[in-house]
Amino acid sequence: MRIVFLGPPGSGKGTQAKRLGQKLAVPQLSTGDLLRSAVRGGTELGREAKNYMDAGRLVPDHLVTQLILNRMQQKDCADGFILDGFPRTKVQAEALEKALKVNRIPIDVVIDFDIAEKVLVERLTGRRVCPNGHGEWHIKFRSSVLSGFCDVCRALLIQREDDQESKIKTRMEQYRKDTEPLKKFYEARKLLRRIGATGNPAEITAQIEAALPQPPPAPAP
Repeated sequence: MRIVFLGPPGSGKGTQAKRLGQKLAVPQLSTGDLLRSAVRGGTELGREAKNYMDAGRLVPDHLVTQLILNRMQQKDCADGFILDGFPRTKVQAEALEKALKVNRIPIDVVIDFDIAEKVLVERLTGRRVCPNGHGEWHIKFRSSVLSGFCDVCRALLIQREDDQESKIKTRMEQYRKDTEPLKKFYEARKLLRRIGATGNPAEITAQIEAALPQPPPAPAP
């Protein structure tokens, strides 16, 4: 199954993509994770993307699209994937649709995570991450065992540059501008399903599973 998760930063897409990906045995393709990996690896794309990320700005369409399409060519995506944070704009959605049409493997469903901005700000400003890529924690909702340090490698946890409140608001303004045309794009294709993205993670997972396309019933013997 090929699934797109839409939602602003901090809406819980990553957590839910991991949960659903494990259940469906398909990979989570996270734009943020792929970009940060490219930055840590010092690739040409990563260096270019870093300038935008450090300024709290969204990485341009052509860079993100190139990164995602390259990842989708790997073998573990043959039976499906969950796109987390991509597409973000109508331009990206059109590029994705064109690429998938070549192999006749269209998107099955698009899940839109609906959440209030004040909740997002609280989630993101309190987030702390391992500089070595071992995970993330939260100063209020999920602290590490040794407060302020990674549970895996004991590195000092850091706040991402783009998790500062002023930069979050910049990202949200850009997200709203980009996403409305994108939602209309998927609504026109009858793929968009909205879920409430606050509350218990298990309840949110249940909403997502209920929104997934159901396989046709087996023929009667």
